[in-house]
Formats: sequence, structure tokens, C-alpha cells
Amino acid sequence: MIWYSAWMSEMDGIGNTMQKKAAELERMAEVLVTGEQLRLRLHEAKVIKDRRHHLRTYPNCFLGKEIVDWLIEHKEASDRDTANKIMQKLLDHSIIHHVCDEHKEFKDMKLFYRFRKDDGTFALDSEAKVFMRGQRIYEKLMNTENNLLQTREEEGVMYERTLVASEFIDWLLQEGEMPYRDESEQLGRRLLEHGIIQHVSNKHHFVDGGLLYQFKMNFRRRRRLIELLNERCRSIPENHDSPFCLRKQGSEGGNTSFLSVSPTKEIKVVSAVRRSSMSSSCGSSGYYSSSPTLSSSPPVLCNPKSVLKRQVSPEELQTPGGPYIKKTFTIVGDAVGWGFVVRGSKPCHIQAVDPGGPAAAAGMKVCQFVVAVNGMNVLNLDYRGVSNLILTGPRTVVMEVMEEGEY
Repeated sequence: MIWYSAWMSEMDGIGNTMQKKAAELERMAEVLVTGEQLRLRLHEAKVIKDRRHHLRTYPNCFLGKEIVDWLIEHKEASDRDTANKIMQKLLDHSIIHHVCDEHKEFKDMKLFYRFRKDDGTFALDSEAKVFMRGQRIYEKLMNTENNLLQTREEEGVMYERTLVASEFIDWLLQEGEMPYRDESEQLGRRLLEHGIIQHVSNKHHFVDGGLLYQFKMNFRRRRRLIELLNERCRSIPENHDSPFCLRKQGSEGGNTSFLSVSPTKEIKVVSAVRRSSMSSSCGSSGYYSSSPTLSSSPPVLCNPKSVLKRQVSPEELQTPGGPYIKKTFTIVGDAVGWGFVVRGSKPCHIQAVDPGGPAAAAGMKVCQFVVAVNGMNVLNLDYRGVSNLILTGPRTVVMEVMEEGEY
């Protein structure tokens, strides 16, 4: 029994070591994804551009002082010190660098900095390559019509958006991701070891067979830059059924935060991005709270209730002479998505709107009831059906909604 106890202790130690390694890899991946989201946002905002100094042109760079101003203006940092720490974190991880590599510390000054991805100096080690591979596979699965991701049962428990290992390997071979079956299985194991996928009940490693797996890492999740400074906070997995977070081709960075609640009423904290170019997926009802855990202030959990004062029926909405008026919005999704959350059923309602997103720009507001999507009546669908229509349709979505008129 002594040797058995010693063996069990050794195995526990190995397990703890693997968990710590996986956590480190996940943190590294979060920095990579968050940095890429920021890079794309800054390109979109034309903060990154060619600049001249002493008769020399430095392409695709930004000013240290200007980026600090931008982070504060866009509510990514509460003050200049926090903004400096965020940028220093990106510099420490070799996401950005001084254009001449003369400064190892980020400075809130008129110095030129550049994302390494913009000048080809970003070093792709084996770990980064796994995450990039995982992200490409994730996007391909999300963006193509297939039956791989389904709700399935294992050991009497139902799990959403699951992959059958053998079917996943078939798909990898069919898509040309891997040449041989054994190599596909090895890729699956690496994805699991890096925290990108997981067995649904965390009981098994990845093996070619009938076991079920899910994506653990949500590459489309909207990251807030303040997360870079909160290394102890593990990101919370979210569902993938809301156009607020999914991008059309991604429980965050921007000027507002959301508290999301899944149908099981499990509380999740997610933050909304302001028109970034990567995205997330929160598939739960979201609404505004004051700075949850991913901000510089302590977490504040709001009562996870619907924004509606009361539920109405489709018949009530369509009653002639009733208090509800119809509005039509044409919303052009950006690289993040459309910027809103739908919840509820028969009819669905707008639970949250990203104030910096396309939906807000079009005039969408919370508490509006969804009547039609791209000309199709959806009054008798639940939020999953409505979300699926939007996510599988064109980038430009026409939304008909009903809202209570003001008298």
C-alpha cells in the first residue's frame, strides 16, 4: 500500500504539472488573440499608419502616447498607468516592439512602436503554431455547413456543440488539414493539451473513437485588454449562439460590459468589444453591468434577469391599433459581428446592444421584439433559431422589430 500511495502521489504531481502547463499555454494564447484583436482594431481606426521621422518613413506604426490616449478614450484603460501596463504586457510577449528596438520598456511618449505581425518579425514557435492551427480549424468548422458540431449524449448527459473524435479526424483528412489518420489523432491530442479542445467531462485524452469533445477555447470571444493584467482570472467558456459575439466569415474589450446568463442560469461574465476585428461568442442573455471581473474594479454581479418588464405574445404584437410599432434596421456586420444579443422565445427580444457596434449605429435598442430576419418571420422561433438564421446568412442582415410606442 505504501508503494501504491507513493505512485498515486506521483501521478497527482504529474497531473498538477500538466494542468499548470496547460494554464500557462492558455494564458499565452489569450495574449496572442487579444493582441491580434487590438492590432486589427487599430488598423481599422487608422491609428496604425506610415509615419515619418528625420526624413525616414516607418511603415505600419503607432505612437506610444497616441495609443495610450486611444485606450483611455475607448474605455480600454481607466488611466495612463493602466494603459502603459497593458502595452508593456504586449511588448513583454513580443507582440509589439519599438521600431528600432531601442526601448525595452513601453513609454507614454512620441516613440514609434509596431506590431511584429506587421513587419514579419513575429516569431512563430511550436506553441504559437498550435494555437494558430486550432484557430483556423475552429473558424473552418464555424463557417462551413456541416453536421460535426451537434448536441449529443455521453454517459446520460447531454452536451451542446460536441465533436465525435472519429468524425473530427475524418473531417481533418477530408479538409486536407492532416495527411494521415494517426497524425490527425496526434493533432487532436495537441489541441487538447493546449486547452483548445477538451473531453466533455474531462475524463479522457483525445483518442480516435466515439468519445465526445468540445472546443474549450473560444477564439471569437471578445477580449478586453484589461484581461492581460488579470492573469489569475481564467476565461469562462461561453456558448456560440449569439450574433452579438460571433463574427461571420470568433466568459471582450470595449466601452461596456455584459453579464451573461445561460439557460441553466449559470452566471458568466463577459465584456463587449467596441468594434474590434476579432470576436467572441457569448450565447447567453447579456446586459449592462458596471465593470465585472475583467475591468480594473472589483467584480460586480448584477441580477441575471431579462431586460423585459413582461413577456408578450406574437398575437399581442400584431394586434391592429396596439401599442407596438414596427421598425426595420439594415445592419452590416463588421469583423466582430453585428453587436447585439437576442434572447427569449416566441417572440425573441433584444437583450443587449453593444453601443459601439453596427446594431447600435443602425438604431437597435434593448427590449425590442424580433419580428423578421431577412424577410423571414421569426415570431415563433426561439433565440437559437433566430441566431442561427443571422449567423448562416449574409453579412448584411435586415431586422424587423417591434417596440412599444411612446404616448
